[in-house]
Amino acid sequence: MAGVQTAVALREQGFTGTVTLIGAEPHQPYDRPPLSKAVLLGKAEGSAFDVDFEALGIELRLGVEVLGVRPAGHELDAEGGPVPYDVLVLATGAEPIRLPGAEGVPGVHLLRTLDDAERLRPVLARRHDIVVVGAGWIGAEFATAAREAGCAVTVVEAADRPLAGVLPAEVATPMAAWYADAGAALRTHARVARVEPGEVVLDDGSRLPADAVVVGIGARPATSWLSGSGIALGAHGEVVADAGLRTSLPDVYAVGDCASFPSGRYGERLLVHHWDNALQGPRTVAANIIGETPSVYDPVPYFWSEQFGRFVQYAGHHTSADTVLWRGDPSGPAWAVCWLRENRLVALLAVGRPRDLAQGRRLIEAGTALDTGLLSDPGRPLKAAVV
Repeated sequence: MAGVQTAVALREQGFTGTVTLIGAEPHQPYDRPPLSKAVLLGKAEGSAFDVDFEALGIELRLGVEVLGVRPAGHELDAEGGPVPYDVLVLATGAEPIRLPGAEGVPGVHLLRTLDDAERLRPVLARRHDIVVVGAGWIGAEFATAAREAGCAVTVVEAADRPLAGVLPAEVATPMAAWYADAGAALRTHARVARVEPGEVVLDDGSRLPADAVVVGIGARPATSWLSGSGIALGAHGEVVADAGLRTSLPDVYAVGDCASFPSGRYGERLLVHHWDNALQGPRTVAANIIGETPSVYDPVPYFWSEQFGRFVQYAGHHTSADTVLWRGDPSGPAWAVCWLRENRLVALLAVGRPRDLAQGRRLIEAGTALDTGLLSDPGRPLKAAVV
């Protein structure tokens, strides 16, 4: 997404020079969200972007792995020989974290690429017993698809609740009931000791039947190939970009899952592993490459997830909040959580309340003061709480 959108944004903003898009995968550039939904369930053959690269004058080099950067010579080391550049944009995304000790065990899968989805599609079609390791976003989405396909699903999570790494306990805990409602078993405080053919063994000695194991325990920026390049990396291995998405080297930018950026809005550096970040950031990169009007990247982060028949949306960044307000009953089908700082909305989670999300996102962007009494009334629109 980030690479394709950068190339398209350059053309849309009037860039007339050569644009080359290099990717290690052999497939036409594709969108990732359908992989855990329509592609996985066989409802779609693929999710290629509807972009006429030839008409835009964008050269695609597919199935080419880039091995390193030599900034002194303005060259990439790539399979097939060096590639010169005037300006380089890093859009390598993130790669899934693998389950230690499970490499090479038959039936262990990741879900990140089109090839991953195609390997998993017949597993779901055969209605196997499936163990999902990790109750994060990708684990929940895969469990949803597997239940829809008729598989028996057990999700094991080392923490005490789903989404432990991204949401506070009081918000994530009600979501645990969604698994049972969908007929999936959720086992928390459960760590995988080892994976054997046909079984997952937990650290308490219990054994779970598993014709297939799907690992969804997080992702890390795909930046190991930048070692020795001089490009500064952060604590999570991400490229450290500035407010214009420039790296520590001249003529090199970074965008999407592989890069963090300083947020003036939230007063801290953000590393956002979501689709919308890979859609929005390229416009800033393109504007700064062309250079006519310097552009600063400081979005309200946004993502969504479809799981167990619910549409979950999140906007903002909640860690600096001093107040949490609920709109609706979390045991019901539709509710929202608002995080505020000094009576201004900084983040919002909406379950089945898309209007709350749309209005909330605008209120976060505007930094508008709100009446918390009106805000907590789920019968009133969010915008009615503006002071």
